[in-house]
Amino acid sequence: MAEEKKGGFFSRLVSGLTKTRDNIVSGMDSIFHGFTHIDDDFYEELEEVMIMGDLGVQATYDILDDLKEKVKERHIKEPADCREILIESIKEQMDVGETAYEFEDKTSVVMMIGVNGVGKTTTIGKLAGKLRAQNKKVVLAAADTFRAAAGEQLKEWANRSQAELIGGQEGSDPASVVFDAVAAAKARHADVLLCDTAGRLHNKKNLMEELRKMNRIIDREFPEAYRETLVVLDATTGQNALQQAKDFNDVADITGIVLTKMDGTAKGGIAVAIQAELGVPVKYIGVGETIDDLQKFDPDEFVNALFDVKNKEDNDEDADAR
Repeated sequence: MAEEKKGGFFSRLVSGLTKTRDNIVSGMDSIFHGFTHIDDDFYEELEEVMIMGDLGVQATYDILDDLKEKVKERHIKEPADCREILIESIKEQMDVGETAYEFEDKTSVVMMIGVNGVGKTTTIGKLAGKLRAQNKKVVLAAADTFRAAAGEQLKEWANRSQAELIGGQEGSDPASVVFDAVAAAKARHADVLLCDTAGRLHNKKNLMEELRKMNRIIDREFPEAYRETLVVLDATTGQNALQQAKDFNDVADITGIVLTKMDGTAKGGIAVAIQAELGVPVKYIGVGETIDDLQKFDPDEFVNALFDVKNKEDNDEDADAR
């Protein structure tokens, strides 16, 4: 069943990345097949396509440096043979590391931050559903008290995933909601406490103070909890998402990125850029509305979907079908 879901997600990812593929990969492929030699012009053309495709300057330089090195080492002569190496380099760039999801196996507090409209509250709801499906005890803290709809939205997700919700009145102090939620999580021996926060980036000073206050409460009241701080970004905003990630990184200790709305954007290359620029891994990726449309980020799967590379099993299945 899990395999079936996984396969379903991969095909949704392949179709979700169609616009990004048209934006980046088709340009790259015309270079791989249009050049007869690997020379400076070849690399310059690749560089332009990658930067224009939202992969970002840093990631582009890193990937191309790696490509040049491997071309030299392996004595590659044909431009078309560089495609495979480029795919390999992008996968290495995006490795999430072995401890990326450690919070799932520990008593943990996960802070979710992000500006309004990126799908932050929905992401928390989906994550709660996923954790509940693993039989984890989950408490949700509705600490985004500035947006009237946020509490209602979270309540709906809490009911759906059978997680407990701790909330405050609209306009109440978010830190007091976190205080109550920590007390509830401890009393009920919850595995994970998920905190929804207000993402008012336009008022950085207040946001910083608010996050600091919440963190102080968690440090004091729940020192044994494993900490995770995830920034939710809307992939359709491209370079703006990268800027938001940088701004949030200034005010909080970001441990991971959640990229939503990857379906239907030509700017999926931003996933590569964010990781290279900030050194913070993309941990979850969203390609639709349902709980199953939010999945752990798998760099191999993402890059294969982006370049529409079929893995061996898929090819075998296609062969069997024929």
